[in-house]
Amino acid sequence: MLPVITASVPLLEPPGWATAQRELFGLLDRAWRRFARDFTGPDGRLRYTGELTSRDGVDDFYEVFFNWPQLYLLGGADDLLAQAERHWEGVTRQLTELGMLKDEYERGYDWFHQGESLLLLYFLCMAAPERWAERACRFAELYVDPRHGNYDPEHRIIRRPHNGSDAAREGLFDGDAYPWLPKEAQMYGFPLDWILPADAEPPLEADPRLGEEMRRRMGSGDTAVNLAATGLVLNAWIVTGEQRYADWITEYVGAWRERASANGGILPDNVAPDGTVGGLLEGRWYGGHYGWSWPHGWYSVGHAALVAALAGAAVTGDDSCLDLVRPALDELIAHGKVMAFTETDSSITSKWIPQLAEDVHTPTLHVPFRRNDNGWFDYNPMLMAVPTALWHHTVSDTDRKRIERLRAGAGYDWRTVRSFRSKEEAGHEEPWLAFLAGDDPAYPEKILAAAQAQVRHRLSRMENYRDRDVPEADIHLWQQSNPVVTEALVQLTWGGPQVVYNGGLQQARVRYYDAAAQRPGLPPDVAALVSSIDPDATVVDLVNLDPESPRSLIVQAGAFAEHTIRSVEHSVCDDASWIGDLYDYGHTAPTTTSASKTVDGPWLRVELPRSSTVRLTLRLDLRTQAPSYRTPFETPDEGEAS
Repeated sequence: MLPVITASVPLLEPPGWATAQRELFGLLDRAWRRFARDFTGPDGRLRYTGELTSRDGVDDFYEVFFNWPQLYLLGGADDLLAQAERHWEGVTRQLTELGMLKDEYERGYDWFHQGESLLLLYFLCMAAPERWAERACRFAELYVDPRHGNYDPEHRIIRRPHNGSDAAREGLFDGDAYPWLPKEAQMYGFPLDWILPADAEPPLEADPRLGEEMRRRMGSGDTAVNLAATGLVLNAWIVTGEQRYADWITEYVGAWRERASANGGILPDNVAPDGTVGGLLEGRWYGGHYGWSWPHGWYSVGHAALVAALAGAAVTGDDSCLDLVRPALDELIAHGKVMAFTETDSSITSKWIPQLAEDVHTPTLHVPFRRNDNGWFDYNPMLMAVPTALWHHTVSDTDRKRIERLRAGAGYDWRTVRSFRSKEEAGHEEPWLAFLAGDDPAYPEKILAAAQAQVRHRLSRMENYRDRDVPEADIHLWQQSNPVVTEALVQLTWGGPQVVYNGGLQQARVRYYDAAAQRPGLPPDVAALVSSIDPDATVVDLVNLDPESPRSLIVQAGAFAEHTIRSVEHSVCDDASWIGDLYDYGHTAPTTTSASKTVDGPWLRVELPRSSTVRLTLRLDLRTQAPSYRTPFETPDEGEAS
């Protein structure tokens, strides 16, 4: 029996954030239908008639739809889940025909890209675990079961940087040389740059750093970005609860923690087939595939390490797993320099120019993303996804103070909200953190306006490109045109950061279910705002904008019902005198008080009469239960009284 609260505070003047939030849901519903009509075929596949001539491409097909089931989970249209499932099925058939998949899974590629591909699967599992459990487990077995050729339990390594369902796919490329483009050479330099003199400039097709030397030194053994595979196994553990999945995560993450500890705390990026760090790189702890010297350094290593650290903490209950990430993060900050972005050696200017806008000229803290024989280089503003996710998980003073130091070192105002769309459908962590700190109460309306702008921009982009025949070089067009934006809704309604893009699982303080429809997400006409994520006072405002119909929803503690709501304090208006008498021309302000209720579980039911609102102040105990995909509808609910 779920505890029940009935809202009693009248909604007379709907807050701007609530109406803007529901308007965004409506716009997104129209936008994804338009994309499906203009860019996909009858079976859900993307309209593409070309071939894929390299190992790259799988992620670019799946990424297009990664946040469609996420939008459903937030409260998107009832038929959006079936549509997202149809696109996964159609794209999977399409990629199988193109020779990219075996048994529905990537034949063999790096985990920087595999992690991106799998976000769609993870959200589908979250939305409909009963239909996706078989695939979740079958794919995880590729790594947990050594018979598939990916995992070496003796040395506790994933055997090669390119891995997946095809054990015969070895090395990093199929021809004579890695397909390193002149533009990439100009932007990033070269991997293995130490094996040639600095002034050597052989043709790319004959460059040993891209040919046999790369095959020999980088084509086998483990690499730090493989840590993102823990997200796949964690998903299977959440689906099944089977201990063998938890044991694999514990073993694999534990091995990398030992390597980091032996390296002064900083995570190395490569392990030879015999289990030695630097064994193929003459002892270097940096220089592995998608590691510290490769594009994009910390961007790749940090996100994969974070996925693994959170997975390790989830299955063991031991937050010291996060020390897989913290020492490297703090090392980068220790090497930080204050300068304008225009003065840096950043190799990813296309990311930061729209995000910083006029602040590209503002002196601010920059940290190095990469490391080679000459030391740390490639300075960029701090990517806030990692420190934000760490603090969201632990709520520790250490992780909070790190964020405060980063804000103090920033030369620009964290309250600034800009309308840009990063690849990760993220990047607004700074203004969200400022809002949670109580510094910008206008943030909800500003971020919702920015989200609206991005949807409308994508609709115009779709108009320009919908009839274009897509060449292989431009397969990012679909991703760049995807009109579904979810970052604002994740922050405001779930009280969580956007999912870690390279293979993470969702973080959230709270989530919702439509009690009447018995499906995840906010009910129609209901808006939610999380303004504090302090476990002792997680504050949630719920608003029913419908002037005629009641709504019923269930608040869940955590993305996976892993937290416990110990008690809730809620706003109450038990005096109807504010309505006035028959001949009154106005009304008085409703008088509100508060009441409290014991919950002692992961779910709380809230009844919202027409035009009503309630503020909940939840006292949460974090991570008291194993994460799972169970729903409140699996628990008998006989409670009707508030």
